[in-house]
Amino acid sequence: MSVRNPVLRGFNPDPSIVRVGEDYYLATSTFEWFPGVQIHHSRDLVNWRLAARPLNRPGQLDMRGDPDGCGVWAPCLSHADGLFHLIYTDVKRYGRTTVGGASGASLRDFHNYLVTSPTIDGGWSDPVHLNSSGFDPSLFHDDDRRKYLLNMLWDHRPGRNRFAGIVCQEYSPAERRLVGERRVIFEGTPLGLTEAPHLYRRDGWYHLLVAEGGTGWGHAVVMARSRQLWGPYELHPDGPVLTARDRPHAPLQRAGHADLVETPDCRTFAVYLCGRPLPNRGRCVLGRETAIQEMTWGDDGWLRTQDSRGDPELEIEPPLPLQPWPASPVRRDFDDPHLPEEFQWLRTPHPEEIFSLTERPGSLRLYGRESLGSLFRQALVARRQQAFCYSAATRMMFDPEHFQQAAGLVCYYNGSKSHYLMVTRDEALGRCVQAMSALPDSPQADAFTRPVAIPDGPVELRVEVDYERLRFAWRAAGEGGEGAWTWLPEVFDASILSDEATQPGAPNFTGAFVGVCCQDTSGAGRPADFDWFEYAERDYRADPTT
Repeated sequence: MSVRNPVLRGFNPDPSIVRVGEDYYLATSTFEWFPGVQIHHSRDLVNWRLAARPLNRPGQLDMRGDPDGCGVWAPCLSHADGLFHLIYTDVKRYGRTTVGGASGASLRDFHNYLVTSPTIDGGWSDPVHLNSSGFDPSLFHDDDRRKYLLNMLWDHRPGRNRFAGIVCQEYSPAERRLVGERRVIFEGTPLGLTEAPHLYRRDGWYHLLVAEGGTGWGHAVVMARSRQLWGPYELHPDGPVLTARDRPHAPLQRAGHADLVETPDCRTFAVYLCGRPLPNRGRCVLGRETAIQEMTWGDDGWLRTQDSRGDPELEIEPPLPLQPWPASPVRRDFDDPHLPEEFQWLRTPHPEEIFSLTERPGSLRLYGRESLGSLFRQALVARRQQAFCYSAATRMMFDPEHFQQAAGLVCYYNGSKSHYLMVTRDEALGRCVQAMSALPDSPQADAFTRPVAIPDGPVELRVEVDYERLRFAWRAAGEGGEGAWTWLPEVFDASILSDEATQPGAPNFTGAFVGVCCQDTSGAGRPADFDWFEYAERDYRADPTT
């Protein structure tokens, strides 16, 4: 029986993997979503469950003010000396640039940190600041127990290659800092945009794995090797070892940013990010996902895919006997004082300022905060979209006093890309329901549907997504029972919730979320209470309103 890639669906990019005994742990980027970094656990390399989000307190991470697409990039997870080591970047400024990074805003802020823990789900340490010279850091543990930090080097100077190569510097655990000289050990290939370094030692060689070509359609995995840590590094004779850059019809696109893991029986597997484009629009609304496939070390000592062509594989044979985890429930009733594990929020390390699960027991209370898209205190709690077709719904109690107060159900990518079914108040209609869209590829940045009056009391909100088509509905939910759904007549474009729907050069690296939010731009903090939230993946429906 074969299984299908990706094995981590929905926004789960930049995978880093480590094996400890029979257990595999895989870390992925979270960008502006808090808590920072997702670490998944597997026993079979196919079925994964969320095991930890280690950056979960103010002393470790505060992303208030981080622009969209910034925050936590490219974690590297490793295990040595009885400790898990997690390296990551907190990006504070990205700027705007043209394709290829040749011009535009050149000054950017990338801060690289290390945290450690004896267990994957334990209390992770406060961060150690390592450097700020570039992004995509990784920690290499050499056979002599010395440790080295690698990262791409960002060069802001005019006329220079912004992606200036891979730098390496020794890290001293005793001093908790980098020591010795920083050296560029690899300048990259003509593909350019050299990033995401990982270093391995095998058969007397240092093997350097990097990503090149950018994280879009030209993404690729490139390898080089050297007998010495500091180089010089010779390039793989075949060119990229894994890529879809010249395969426009491949079901898995954007393949790159890889890491390697070895099973106890010495088989080697690569995990890598990929994207699945919408069939009609070519946009990846599920973001960059994580795939896995077996690799082979040739007689010449070089790593290759099993077909030697470098193709990302949609279907793979199970690497190990399958050990699936229980499926997540469709409905979350918010009866627990802790937020269900699939949900995250944006930027702030102080969730008590934006929501509570105890103030009204059995409900998720969101406090009306800043506007949708704020970079500071935005009361938005959401989960990843992980399938092209899904249904989501919620029941909400919210009594706005005026038009500056709104709450409801949101399909969200970032501050410039969303569809929002909100309950608010209109002077003429009273309490009403209305949809607002933030449109990245339209002359009209914000679009509103006609407001529709609704009765007082609890209201249920619903969204149906089928590939690029999105529909909203609402119904009253009082003590007398639930009425029929009232559908908004508009059909919304779900494909805008993707990396590809953007202005050129803007940072777009996440994926679509669906969840609930509440705004009060008057500053009064008017709350909304959500009784439950449902998310169900399903087959395509030609007409979701029937």
